[in-house]
This record gives sequence, C-alpha cells and structure tokens, in this order.
Amino acid sequence: MLDSVAVSSVVLLACMFLKVPVFASLIIGSLCYFALPPGASTQIIAQRFTSGIESIPLLAVPFYIFAGVVMNYCGITSRIMDCCAVLTGRLPGGLAQANILLSTLMGGLSGSNLADAAMEAKMLVPAMERNGMPKPFSTVVTAFSSIITPLIPPGIQMILYGTLAGVSIGKLFISGLSVGLLTCLALMIGTAFIANKRGFRRLRATRATGAEFFAAFWRAALPLCLPIVIIGSIRIGVCTPTEAGAVAVVYGIGLGMLYRTLSLRDFLASVKETVATTGVIALIVGAASVFAWILTKERIPQIAAETMAMGIKNKYVFLVIVNLFLLVVGMFIEGTAATIILAPLLAPVARTFGMDDVHFAFIFIFNLSIGCITPPMGTLMFVTCGITGCKIKDFLKDSIPYFAMLLTILALLTFVPFLSVGILDLFY
Repeated sequence: MLDSVAVSSVVLLACMFLKVPVFASLIIGSLCYFALPPGASTQIIAQRFTSGIESIPLLAVPFYIFAGVVMNYCGITSRIMDCCAVLTGRLPGGLAQANILLSTLMGGLSGSNLADAAMEAKMLVPAMERNGMPKPFSTVVTAFSSIITPLIPPGIQMILYGTLAGVSIGKLFISGLSVGLLTCLALMIGTAFIANKRGFRRLRATRATGAEFFAAFWRAALPLCLPIVIIGSIRIGVCTPTEAGAVAVVYGIGLGMLYRTLSLRDFLASVKETVATTGVIALIVGAASVFAWILTKERIPQIAAETMAMGIKNKYVFLVIVNLFLLVVGMFIEGTAATIILAPLLAPVARTFGMDDVHFAFIFIFNLSIGCITPPMGTLMFVTCGITGCKIKDFLKDSIPYFAMLLTILALLTFVPFLSVGILDLFY
C-alpha cells in the first residue's frame, strides 16, 4: 500500500516538473495509485473531487474573488493603489512598497491570495518594470506580498481552520490583524534594504503634503471601509462569514455604481474573470481532495501526527518538527486540502502541550501560506509567473531573500506567542 503511495507521489512530482498543470498532475498521480495493486474503484476519484469542492466555507471564495475583480474593473483598486503610493512614495523601492501595502489592504477586500496576486500581477508589475525594476523582482514582490491576504480578515484559511479545529473564528480574525501587519512591516523593511542595494529609485523625492495625503485617502475611504463592513456584520451576527462574501460583492457593485465607473461590459467581464479564476481554484482543490483521500486512506498524516505526539515530550521540539513537517506538506499539497487533512489532527496534539489555540492556528496557517510560493505546488508562483511571463528559475533566484524573511517571521510567531495572541487582550 505504501509503495503505491510512493509511486503516485513520484509520478505527481515528475508531472509538475514537466510543467503539467497542477490539477492534472494531481489527478495523474492519483490514477497511478488506483491502477496499482490492490487497486480501488476509480469512481472514488469523481466522488472525492466533487465532495472536495462542495464545502460551505469554500462558497465564500467566488464571492470574495468577484468583489475584488469588480473593484479592479471599477477603478476602485486604483484608488487604494494611489493612496498606497502616496504613503510609500519616499520609501526605497516606492512601487514595490506600494505593492506590499496594497496586498495588506486588499486582504479585507478579495479574501483570496490567488485573486490578489493575479490582480497585482496585471496592474502593478508592468508599472514596476517601467519604474526600473526587473521583471523577476517585481513578480517576486507580488507573489510574496500576496501571502498577507489569508492572514488579514476575512481570510478564507482562517474560516476553514476555525471550522475544522473548533477555534473561534472571531478570535482568529482579530489576531490575523496583528500577524498580517507584522508580515507587511517585515516585507517592507526587507524590500527597502534590497531596493537600496540594487539602486531602485523612489516614486517621489519630497514628502507628501497633508493636502495630498487627505485627497488620496478621501478617494480610497469608502473602499477601505469594506473590511469594517465585513467584520462588523459577522461580529454582530447579521451574517455568516460565507454570507459576508455576498455582502462584499453588493458593496463593491454599489461603489462602482456610486462612482459611475461600472459599465455593463465591465460587469460581464468581471463575471467571466471570476468564473475562470474560481474554476482554476476549484480544479486544484478538487484534485487535491482526491490525493488527500489517498493519503488519509493510507493514514500517512495520522501516522506522522501520532509519531510526533508519542515521541516528543518538549513543546518547543514539537513546534520545530511541526514547522518542518508543514513546510514540506505545503510544498506538495494545496493549502485548503492540507488544512482539511491536518487541522483536526494537529490541533488536539498542540492542546496536549498546553498551547493556545489561536497561537497554533497562525503557526499552521503561516506555514501553509509559505507553501503557496514553494515549488513544486507553489500556486502563487505559477499564477504570477504565468501572468507576467517571468521564468521560474529567475523567480526562484530573486525569491531567496524573501524566503529568508518569511522563515524569520515564522520563527518569531512560533516562539513569541504575544505576536499572534497579544492583541486578543484588547478585545477579550
């Protein structure tokens, strides 16, 4: 049985290295498992694929993607971008800094890191290249800044983890603010050092005046209220996190009508792009669910989790091993599928070591966020490189310092719980 899993995993990796689409690689690898002895009914593939995308939390994905796409077509995203440019204009690597800040603000708008990465790759990377920044660097900044999106409420990963592990989604949302802002700050500081070293110019030589800042903020004020509307409606019980996605869509369309920038043509284009983006995500999630079923059937994650629970007595050793384990898992399994498999298994183990549920949740989520950029799965890497035309080898070369930044943040989140749970004292 384990031999079949090994063969299917090797075939999966080989397909990915041959640039076969991610969902197709997952299906081909899964088919190898079913074809090898003792075999299993291939009907399971269709069943698991369908059940993998029939998830209530995942229903929020197309809503948040649609909201983000509509705002992009309406020019609302450009209003937020202009505000970010004013705030970061004098920082080294001005547009790169604006890219990171925009991802942080868009975290409360799109809810999807793939949607955020796709939007910024189309809108910002060409502008960054015109500003003298190489395509690989521009693509790397776009991909790495997009991992902030699932950390800012209402991140879909937080909703999914809270549901599966029995953790308060409200507490995850609040803690997500501090973790997301910490990641934003760390990436901006690191980017400033890189920009200075490589001689990237600033957007402006003088500090923005109060009038310029107020004008930019006023244009972006209503779009920036969307996270407040979403979180507020959830917190007061008006709607569920999934229904809040529909609220985001209505709010985005309403802003487009208010600003008179949403035409019928743009609306239809937004629907088309949302369907295409959601379809890609659904294919990957469904295919990942099939492969996840194989791993679960063979008890691969359970064996790993049980081994950690029995063989480890020290909390910090447990955390180091969990980090290494999740980093490797994130390289091969899509984040949603990995959360479905591992959150119910690892969360109880963490509790036995006396760990705070919210603290461990963000260690878990941040690890899998790194996996979104790490080969061979690296969905953010493939999406951004596909849009910008950047070569994977060039992307990986320029991404080395950013991986170092993320691993540093992960270490801080792991061993300094205050960074993720300290903010809860203000609310609870």
